[in-house]
Amino acid sequence: MTTIHVPTRDEVSPANQAHFDTLKKALGMVPNLYATLALSEHALGNYLSFQNGKSSITGKAREVVNLVVSQVNGCQYCLAAHTLIGGMVGFTPGQIIDIRRGGASFDAKLDALAHLVKNIASERGHADPARLQAFFDAGWTQENLVDVIAVIGDKTVTNYLHATTQVPVDFPAAPALAN
Repeated sequence: MTTIHVPTRDEVSPANQAHFDTLKKALGMVPNLYATLALSEHALGNYLSFQNGKSSITGKAREVVNLVVSQVNGCQYCLAAHTLIGGMVGFTPGQIIDIRRGGASFDAKLDALAHLVKNIASERGHADPARLQAFFDAGWTQENLVDVIAVIGDKTVTNYLHATTQVPVDFPAAPALAN
């Protein structure tokens, strides 16, 4: 397999160097997947703008989407990163496993979200009408639906980038799911 080089700060454009500096300040590091986006003059900045844009899907709900999509897509990098972030936003290890399986039995509203996200990601956007209705019945809005789909797209970008490049995972590995 062709190895993709993960660039250092000195190997990227001045605009991307500024992004590296911001990421290092915020996260204490520049994650390898973000550094890989910097191989493009524009991808890292565009991705960060998209990821950090305003949304009605934030905090725990966003991590539900990130974890479910990453599990559906089999992205070990994003599963590792979002398992760590999931803990930081208050999910227990058991809840993270539940979410990765496509549910959230501990919270009815997040459960409806997780089930819909798994359905959308698995079916490449063709949502089961019953899952969609359950999402709305749980108290989510049409605005939330549009924002969920945007977050699915955001996560799919990095899932595909890792699947293609196989850059080294620089977060603690997510535990494997037992059958």
